Amino acid sequence: MIRRKNEEQIEGIRKSCSLLSRLIEEIKPRVLPGVSLLELDHFARDYILRHGGKPAFLGYEGYPATLCLSVNEVVIHGIPDNRRLAKGDIVGLDCGIDMDGYFSDAAITLAVDAVSSEADRLMRVTRECLEKAIESVQPGARIHDISRAVFRHATSAGFGVVRQYCGHGVGLEMHEDPQIPNYVSPGPNPRLLPGMVLAIEPMINAGTGDVRTLDDDWTVVTLDGSLSAHYEHSVLVTETGHEVLTSWQF
Repeated sequence: MIRRKNEEQIEGIRKSCSLLSRLIEEIKPRVLPGVSLLELDHFARDYILRHGGKPAFLGYEGYPATLCLSVNEVVIHGIPDNRRLAKGDIVGLDCGIDMDGYFSDAAITLAVDAVSSEADRLMRVTRECLEKAIESVQPGARIHDISRAVFRHATSAGFGVVRQYCGHGVGLEMHEDPQIPNYVSPGPNPRLLPGMVLAIEPMINAGTGDVRTLDDDWTVVTLDGSLSAHYEHSVLVTETGHEVLTSWQF
């Protein structure tokens, strides 16, 4: 069931998204060579708790951390550990916050110092996929309009689109209907209506879109070992278009 949020609920979701946006801005300058993934995760957990929220990922279906930190060939759901970042890495940072029962979700891929031209281009194109997807969000449009925008832009650049994982509704739970694939699937294609809140998240690979899951049952990596990038915003469908509820700067 797709839930359209009322004004009180939207305001609660905005507050959760605002805290998540501030966290991302605080953590970005800490993504440096030599910093461990666990250090970043501990910072995020403490920041969220200090500001009155709860880490939405921690304990969700057994997930053991506050952040998903996905380095290089890891697509999503990378579990923070003692690995230290190195110059030239790219790291996808995905986080959700539960603030008084209202949920936010956002992701960004960050460069660790200078990165290769391939990595830089992959990150840029994936950001553009998200931007084009958001541009398609308006009342009366359909989920496939979002999916088509991502798929066309990624494939025109020669990149692979991950099909096994997708965006989703968000706000009153961490994951809600509808599902939002990054390709035009044969599945449901509901119309967008004011009050819907969507977590739109292109996951784009430098090689093919094929992926596999590691033995920890969480970490998803590219099948061919190529780089992957992931960006996500929580977006409200309004009466006249859309409102991006999360934010981050480059």
